[in-house]
Amino acid sequence: MFETATGGHRVLRTFGFVDIGGFTAYANAEGDDRAVEQLSEFRGIVRGVGSATGVRIAKWLGDGAMLVGLEPVPLVSAVLDIMRHMRNAELDLYLHAGVAQGRTILFEGDDHIGSTVNLAARLADVAGPWQIFAPTDTLPGLANSDAPIGDLEIAGFPHAINVADLSRVEALIRTWDL
Repeated sequence: MFETATGGHRVLRTFGFVDIGGFTAYANAEGDDRAVEQLSEFRGIVRGVGSATGVRIAKWLGDGAMLVGLEPVPLVSAVLDIMRHMRNAELDLYLHAGVAQGRTILFEGDDHIGSTVNLAARLADVAGPWQIFAPTDTLPGLANSDAPIGDLEIAGFPHAINVADLSRVEALIRTWDL
């Protein structure tokens, strides 16, 4: 049996989930070929932005992706860039995203597990078209910006989360050191 150390499994990371909204309905209405074209364009954009920003694609999730970074500002900037490229590509579908930062379990060296990951995924689920939801404590100055949505009840979390829409603060984010 393999012996492992018992401590130090948690690491501070920032997670982003980007997801194509309405993909299943689109595939059913337009057919697999059109759906695959949309998905291929999306994945190409995510790969390109990830490579340019140092944000890692942790895993593909069908019509979405889980991103991981060490710091929140570069990850948020990457998500904003992904959305901008998707809009510029004039694809038929939209994106929605969630971002969260916190200490999470690093499992087997490449998998992240815990409430921070779950929060980012669930915020993406509740975000609307072209929105990026994040807790207001994710970025400096966010709680006092024009972005707050307010407290949201998020499945699996015992207390409401104070959430902001990061798509509203792109100019603010661009002023921070990357």
